[in-house]
Amino acid sequence: MASSITNSPRARFTEALRSAAGGQWDRVVNHKFTSDLASGEIDRAILKRYLIQDHRFLDAFTSLLGALICKARCLEDRIPACQFAALITSDENTYFLRCFEKLGCADAKMREAVPSAACTTGFIDLMTEVATTGTLGEILSVLVVCEWSYLTWGARVAPTANRDHFECYEWVDLHSGDGFTGVVNYLRGLLDKEGDLIDEKDRAKCKTRFLQAVQLEEDFFDNAYAK
Repeated sequence: MASSITNSPRARFTEALRSAAGGQWDRVVNHKFTSDLASGEIDRAILKRYLIQDHRFLDAFTSLLGALICKARCLEDRIPACQFAALITSDENTYFLRCFEKLGCADAKMREAVPSAACTTGFIDLMTEVATTGTLGEILSVLVVCEWSYLTWGARVAPTANRDHFECYEWVDLHSGDGFTGVVNYLRGLLDKEGDLIDEKDRAKCKTRFLQAVQLEEDFFDNAYAK
């Protein structure tokens, strides 16, 4: 039987959730892909595979952000999500398009012909389900995994990232630095607050979604190296 998640003044709810993920969280944030990317020497076939699959999250991810905006408890809590959604649909989407051009897959029909990996479909399904039927806590749990895990590895590799190839270092830049740290702090803060307001049943739902997302993050990085 899964242990319960109990919030206390000594442990932030998000820290308790991360602890529940155990070593799998560490595997995600220290994955070979992140180091290979930062070195600038990652096999471009691996990077291409990763980016084609990752770009397919944008629609479901923006829907998940929209659900956060709808279900947030006040205007003050909504505004940063609106600003983050604008970034995702502008700077980040533009990065993908420039990379596709560089990697020889600018043709959308060519990319669409590539089958979605099981982990890609799984992540899209999770985001869609939570955006449609999830509680605010569940929505935040998935978002926190997506952004906090990326900040963790991004901050680790940023100081030594190779600056010769934009398709490598700009992905690091998008997931490190003060601006992105502020986004993650905002999302974690909302989930910490939610953990104080909800009951044990809803905290358990958050844990389930958090762990599902961590599993999918690991599967997604692994898939980049699949033959």
